[in-house]
Amino acid sequence: MIDSLEIKNFKCFRSASFVMRPLTVLTGVNGGGKSTLIQSLLLARTTASSPGQAVPLNTPSGLTLGEARDVLHWDASELTLEVGLRGRDGADAWSCEFNLPQDEHALYLQAERTELPASLGLDRQGPGFTYLCAERLGPRDTLSVSADEPDRIGVGIQGEFTAQVLALRETRAVKTRSEVRPELRHPDVDSPQPRLQSEAWASDIVRPIRITAQLAVGIMASTVRFMELAHGAEQVRPANTGFGVSYALPIIVAGLLTEPGDLLLVENPEAHLHPAGQSKLGRFLARVAGSGVQVILETHSDHVLNGARLAVAQDHSLTAADMIVHYFDHDRTVPIQTDPRGELSHWPAGFFDQIESDLGRLARARRAR
Repeated sequence: MIDSLEIKNFKCFRSASFVMRPLTVLTGVNGGGKSTLIQSLLLARTTASSPGQAVPLNTPSGLTLGEARDVLHWDASELTLEVGLRGRDGADAWSCEFNLPQDEHALYLQAERTELPASLGLDRQGPGFTYLCAERLGPRDTLSVSADEPDRIGVGIQGEFTAQVLALRETRAVKTRSEVRPELRHPDVDSPQPRLQSEAWASDIVRPIRITAQLAVGIMASTVRFMELAHGAEQVRPANTGFGVSYALPIIVAGLLTEPGDLLLVENPEAHLHPAGQSKLGRFLARVAGSGVQVILETHSDHVLNGARLAVAQDHSLTAADMIVHYFDHDRTVPIQTDPRGELSHWPAGFFDQIESDLGRLARARRAR
């Protein structure tokens, strides 16, 4: 598990360090550096798996950094950047210095290949490391399938393999992660079967549904269909169910398949969910973090944050010490702690205070009439 992250000369960060916890919430202004933090972790993962010195800046696994000149901080005094990681209690550490090639338009950086300590979680394969980007797939009649070994297939960076992951576990084609761990099972469903658990959590977070996932034989595709319990027993195509289910389901499935030591990165989990669903999804992800998984969330939703706080204060599925919030402003990053009551240590200006600002303006407007 990653305990701290240091970044030098990488994109918007001249020099920055971040405390990391089992649940790390990244929030703040647009362009403040939230995505850059996640990209630094993806770069570290790519570096460890790249042969030789060339580290690609754009990969199928979600790294999209452009050209070499795009990644260097504008005020860097040298043509190098660094990413450093440290595990819990300083037990394991990893750092790498990247050099820009002579061609600033190159699509790679130069670095000595360094082996990542297994305890950091970045070297895990398949469902053990999941990055779900903000641009997830919406409702689709058919979804992609991966040609990888069944046990190594995760939901994909856009959720494109979610139906395949569920279908493989329905047919018992996988040997690992075929059952949801007791800590993550929905309280109303005893079965450890991933599809049934996904149904229960999706019904709780989004709307009451049943899920059918199948592999479409002969066309290299998979399908997912939903049955809305309020409208009889007829199966419904994803396009007729709404975006919320399609956007939230990959997050739920990815979380349910985790094991202790895994790493789950999710951007904008709140997308297309109503406020109550956002809160419940935040609560669910905090539960995943409390089960021994490192969860990193990038969010603009106070409902997601409040759901995580409820997991600390009410559910006790996550301890206060295992949660940290980083607020990214235009020129600074503020770490915010949580206490056992779910209270935050402080509220910097601009930190989820827009509703109070707007209500104050409305009150003044009413008085002025």
